[in-house]
Amino acid sequence: MEVVTVSREEIGTVLARYLAAAPDRGLDAAPLVSALGLAGDVASRKTFPLHVTCSAAVVDAVGDVLMVRHRAQRRWRLPGGHIEPQDPSMYGAALRGLEAATGVAWHHTVSSAADDDVPVDISIHSVPADPVKGEPSHVHADFRYAFTAGEFGMSMDAGGDTAFAWRPPYDLPSSRFGAMPFAYHGHGWKA
Repeated sequence: MEVVTVSREEIGTVLARYLAAAPDRGLDAAPLVSALGLAGDVASRKTFPLHVTCSAAVVDAVGDVLMVRHRAQRRWRLPGGHIEPQDPSMYGAALRGLEAATGVAWHHTVSSAADDDVPVDISIHSVPADPVKGEPSHVHADFRYAFTAGEFGMSMDAGGDTAFAWRPPYDLPSSRFGAMPFAYHGHGWKA
C-alpha cells in the first residue's frame, strides 16, 4: 500500500483556506468535501473515484502561463500531477511536478502568494479511463498553485508530456485563469 505524507487534515485545512479566500467556489468544491468525509486516502492516486493532484501555474514576465501537452490525454494542461509519498506538502508536490514535467527546478520559481499553501484555483474535473495503467475513469481535485518564472531551460519528460507552450490565461482550458483575482506586474503578483 502506498503511504503518502500529505494527510486528509492538510487537504481539509488548505481547502478551508482556499474557500475562505474564494467563498463563491464552495459549490464547485462539493465533490472534494464529500470525498474528505469518506474512508480512503484522497491523497493517493489509487483512491477512486476521486483523488487530489497538484499543479503549478507558472507565469512569465508578460503574463503567459506555462502549459504542457499530455501525450496520452491529447490535451494541454498545467505541469504537475499526483501527490507522491516523498512530497512534504501539496505546495511541494506542485513544485516537484513542475520539475518532473519540465525540468524547471524549484529554485527557478518564486511563489506568487504571501501564503504558499493557498492555491489560486482548485479544479475538479473528470479523467478518462487508462487501460494501460489499469485505472478506471475518475475525478481529480487539482490544487493549482501560482508561481512566477525566471529565466530557465526546459527538458522533455519521458513520462508522457510532449510539448511546452506559454499561453495567455484566457486561452487556457479553465476559463477561471483569465478572470483570476490577481494580476502579474513585472516583479510580483498584486491582488
